[in-house]
Amino acid sequence: MPISLSSHLSALTGPNRSASLVGLHRGIEKESLRVLPSGELARTSHPPALGAALTHPHITTDFSEAQLELITQVNDSVEGCLKELTDVHRYVYEHIDNELLWASSMPCVLAGDDIPLGYYGESNIGRTKTVYRQGLATRYGPLMQTISGIHYNFSIPEPLWSVLAEVRGGHLDQHFKTDAYFGLIRNFRRHSWLLIYLFGASPALCKSFVKDTPHTLESFDEGSLYLPGATSLRMGRLGYQSDAQADLHISYNSLAQYADSMRHALTQPFPAYEALGVRVDGQYRQLSSTLIQIENEFYGTIRPKRRIGSGERPLTALNERGVEYVEVRCIDLNPFLPVGIDAAQIRFLDTFLLHCLLSESPPDSRTESARLIENQLTVVERGRATDTTLKQGDDPVSIADWATHLLAECGDIAALLDEAHGGSAYRESWHQQRDRVADPELTPSAQILAAMREEAVPFFRFAMNRSLAHRNEFLASPMDPPMRKRFEQLARQSLADQKTIEANDVVDFDSFLTSYLQLPENP
Repeated sequence: MPISLSSHLSALTGPNRSASLVGLHRGIEKESLRVLPSGELARTSHPPALGAALTHPHITTDFSEAQLELITQVNDSVEGCLKELTDVHRYVYEHIDNELLWASSMPCVLAGDDIPLGYYGESNIGRTKTVYRQGLATRYGPLMQTISGIHYNFSIPEPLWSVLAEVRGGHLDQHFKTDAYFGLIRNFRRHSWLLIYLFGASPALCKSFVKDTPHTLESFDEGSLYLPGATSLRMGRLGYQSDAQADLHISYNSLAQYADSMRHALTQPFPAYEALGVRVDGQYRQLSSTLIQIENEFYGTIRPKRRIGSGERPLTALNERGVEYVEVRCIDLNPFLPVGIDAAQIRFLDTFLLHCLLSESPPDSRTESARLIENQLTVVERGRATDTTLKQGDDPVSIADWATHLLAECGDIAALLDEAHGGSAYRESWHQQRDRVADPELTPSAQILAAMREEAVPFFRFAMNRSLAHRNEFLASPMDPPMRKRFEQLARQSLADQKTIEANDVVDFDSFLTSYLQLPENP
C-alpha cells in the first residue's frame, strides 16, 4: 500500500528521527565552455596541466575539447560541496592562460560547425568516447552539444534508509533502495517543471547559435533572441530535445521496465541514422545506427545512476548492482554566480528531491510521459507569463497554483531539515523560492533580461561581462599551496593512468566496440 507524504513526515518528526536527514549526499558536475577574450570558442586542446580528461577525477571534458566538466566528490555538507567546486575553478583558472569560463548555459559566439570533439587518447575506451561525440555531432549537429549545464547528483544516507524501510514495512536491501529511487524519479519527472521555472537562467541567446535553424524566438536586440516569458531555452526546442526521441517512452516503474525500454532504444535501428552509415571510408561516424548509441544519449531531466568501472556500460552496472544515486540534469548555469550555483539552490534541490522520495508515486505511462514533455516545453517558453497553465492529468492548472501547492508541502520538509541541521537555512531557501512564485520578476531568467535592458547590452556582452567578473574574482583569491600541490599531483597521476590504460589494451578497436555495445540481460 502506498505511504503518504504526511505519514513519512510524521515518522521523521522529533530529534531522534529528523537526525536521519543529516548527511544527505550530493555531488556536482558543472560544464563550462572555454572561450577567448573575444568571446569565441577556444580552439586549444585540453590543457595538459589539467591532466587527462579520460581519468582525472575532477576535471574532464564533455562534448568538445573546449567544454570543461568540473566534478566534485560526494559531499555530505552543502558548504563542503561548494568549496570543492570553487577550488576546482581556481585551479582551472590558473592553467588556462587568458581564456575564460563562459558563465552562461547558452554558448558564446560560434563560428560555424567546426567544433573540436573531446579527445581522450588512443585507448579503446578513449576512442569510444570520441566516436560517441562524433555520432552526436552527426545526428544533431555540434551546436546543440555546446550547451552547458549543471548535473546534481543526490543520494540517501543509511539512517534515512532505515526509517523509510520501517515506515514502508520493507526489507532494507538494494532492491528496496532501487525501487525507492525509481519512485523518486517518477515524481521528479512530474514536477521538474518547477525547478525549470525557479532556476531557469537561459531566456535569451546569441543569434549566432540559431543560424538558419527554424525557431519561434523574438528579437531582443540586434544580436540577441529571446521569448518574453522564457525560463530555460536550454531545456526547450533549441536545446536538449530530440525529434528522433519524441515518441520514445522510457518507463521508470521498475528497474526491469527501465532496462527493457532502454534496451529497445539501444537496439532499435533508426532509418535516418542507418542512412548516415556507421563506418564510412574507414572512419566511424557514430557508434551504431540505433535510436540511441549509448544510454547517455537519452535526453531526460533525471537519470538513475550507479558508479561504473572502466569500459562498463551504465545499464550493466544498474542491472548488476542497482541504483546508487540519481542525477538531476535540468539545472542551468546561473551567470550571476561564480560557480553557477549557490547554497540556497542546493538546499532547495535537497528539499525538492526529498519531496519526490517521500510522496506517493503512481506508475508512469506513455500518455503521462507525453504530457510531461508538453508541460516542460510550456514552462520553458512561457513559464513567467501569468496566464500560463499546465496539464495536471486532464485538467488545466495555473503554474502559480500548482507551484504554491508543491511548495507548501516542501515547506514541511525544509522545517524538518532545519530541525536536523540547526538554524534556518533550508526554510530561508524555501522562502526564496516561494517569493519567486509570487513574483516571476525575481527568477534568474527575469533578472537576466532585466540586466540586459538596464545595461543596454546583447546577450553576448551580458554573458561576457559576467564571465570576466568571475575570472577576476577567482584570480584575485588563488589556491592555498597545499591544495594546488594536490591538484598538480592529480593531474600527473591522471596522465599516467591514461598511458597505462592505453598500454593495457589487448584487442583491436573494432573488436572492443563490438563487445562494448553488447547489452546485459534484463534483471
